[in-house]
Amino acid sequence: MKITDLRCAVIGRHPIVRIVTDEGLYGLGEVEFTKSYLKPFVLHFREALIGEDPSDVERVMLKIRQRGSFKPYGAAVSAIEHALWDIAGKAAGVPVYKLLGGKVRDKVRVYNGSVRQIRTGDRPEDYAADVRWMMEQPQNFFMIKQGISFHSNMKDTIEGFHYGVTQKKAGYHGAMDQGVISERGFNHMLDCVIAMKEVLGDKVSLALDCGPGWMLPDAIRFARAVEKYNLMWLEDMLTGDYVPWVNPQAYRELTTSTSTPIHTGEQIYLRHNFKELIETQAVRVIGPDPADIGGIAELKWVAEHAYMHSILMAPHGTANGLLGLGALINVCATLPANYVAFEYPTASDPWWEDLVIGLPPQIVKDSMVDLLEAPGLGLDIDAEAAGRYLREEDAGFFD
Repeated sequence: MKITDLRCAVIGRHPIVRIVTDEGLYGLGEVEFTKSYLKPFVLHFREALIGEDPSDVERVMLKIRQRGSFKPYGAAVSAIEHALWDIAGKAAGVPVYKLLGGKVRDKVRVYNGSVRQIRTGDRPEDYAADVRWMMEQPQNFFMIKQGISFHSNMKDTIEGFHYGVTQKKAGYHGAMDQGVISERGFNHMLDCVIAMKEVLGDKVSLALDCGPGWMLPDAIRFARAVEKYNLMWLEDMLTGDYVPWVNPQAYRELTTSTSTPIHTGEQIYLRHNFKELIETQAVRVIGPDPADIGGIAELKWVAEHAYMHSILMAPHGTANGLLGLGALINVCATLPANYVAFEYPTASDPWWEDLVIGLPPQIVKDSMVDLLEAPGLGLDIDAEAAGRYLREEDAGFFD
């Protein structure tokens, strides 16, 4: 079997990868809908892939893996890797999790970072109302993740929140504010945590997506201040989303200063860039994204390494879409006992649910997702239904 073409179309806001073979099999991969500009990066690899056997996933990846980088530029490589596994599973007639060593769980736990409404504001009562609404959703998520500080609008809406430079209309997702947080800002965040915990109690767990952008002294003070609320974790306080470095030394000082679990990793590309973070036990939880780290095999290698160092695994995935959901389900079915849950992804538009074939009517029940048993990653796109969303330049995408 040989690859005859690599195609990429932006459907809605998602770049969708389609690898075509001479035997009629094809594989699909999906890039986060925040990265619709990556279509040319995907197509850059076309000549390198044509003629290769897609079922030799690692051999193909050796040709392109070094061409990716930290978020967002690892996404093109990652989506191609997903499509290769999709073909390999179809060729073998088994779900991809079978090719990754087999399942260790029959259902996969997920948490809520993306099923949400527009919050009415950034006051404590707004946060309380928001988590109350999330608790009432039919998925019955065991855990909610909320954005605060530099990972929320409060950095703009709370007067005098911090002493750093404030970005105004940066024009792209992931612009980074950074600075020392004021006493007013610090107390406001604590009030929001208290308000949410009064609603959630011990029925639903709470994690906070915090940045990046914090200075280390503020991060230590806040982590200590919320210890009594038993948060699942504080995410990306120092580095994180779109930051092309790791800073494990600073993370280790933060981690060893508090009993509140510290989390990072969604932006990190390749296992090599998790090495020091894991081996120095600089964090308690890591959250690589299979659509950014370099693919699902890369994520599994990192999870196994973290397991040997007693570090928990909670993969990121909020904007990975429904095809991205298939990749997350397959790899997380195979992960060791340090696995907590993955961040349940949503698509850019509600009509995606009419396009994707292979998902049940209710995907999440009691915070769990069933495994997909169809060969490959288990999902497909209805070409006829998707045709109405294709741009003219992508007219031959499904041919």
